[in-house]
Amino acid sequence: MNGIFFYIGLGAGLAAACGLRPFLPVLLAGALASSSVLGVHFTRDPFHFLQADWWLLVVAVALVLAYALQLLLGLSALADPDGERSRPQPLAAALAGLGYGAGAVLFAGTLAAHGDAWWPGLIGGLAIVALAQRAVLPVFARARARLTDGAAKQALTVYLDAASLLLAVLVALLHPLGYVTLALLVWFALRGRRRGEEKYAGLRILRR
Repeated sequence: MNGIFFYIGLGAGLAAACGLRPFLPVLLAGALASSSVLGVHFTRDPFHFLQADWWLLVVAVALVLAYALQLLLGLSALADPDGERSRPQPLAAALAGLGYGAGAVLFAGTLAAHGDAWWPGLIGGLAIVALAQRAVLPVFARARARLTDGAAKQALTVYLDAASLLLAVLVALLHPLGYVTLALLVWFALRGRRRGEEKYAGLRILRR
């Protein structure tokens, strides 16, 4: 699959996967790039590091560290739904930031590797990660808030990692699925916003 249409789909899909969880999509993209398969490669500077062994090792260590902080210290990897708590959660905020960075560089690196201008990928990657986090993460956060079993809460993070990896694999296999992913994320975001408006409208009626 050659052409800017396919490369944009690949970059957009990888960015969306990073919006869910950044680690496994970055590891998958780096592994595919180092093997030069499925059209994924980062052979041009300044994004060549994305397929370097030292970079993949750093990402793997970060993944293990994130799970260690979650399991040993009881930190939440998901922000509270609707921002109801005034106290920010450091791990959730850090993971959200890593998602933005990973999505931006993967999208930009995908464009640069094929000789296209890479800076639109940074902007597009940031926007897509924001869309993915707005559309999907609140669903998992609300599910976590309803669960009482600690093991079940921790399992939600595993599901997010699995979903991000599956999405990255599918997009790598068929690049145009990135466009389908964007359409689904927009639909989820609009649906969530509509539900939120209905919820607050109901609360205003009750207060009267």
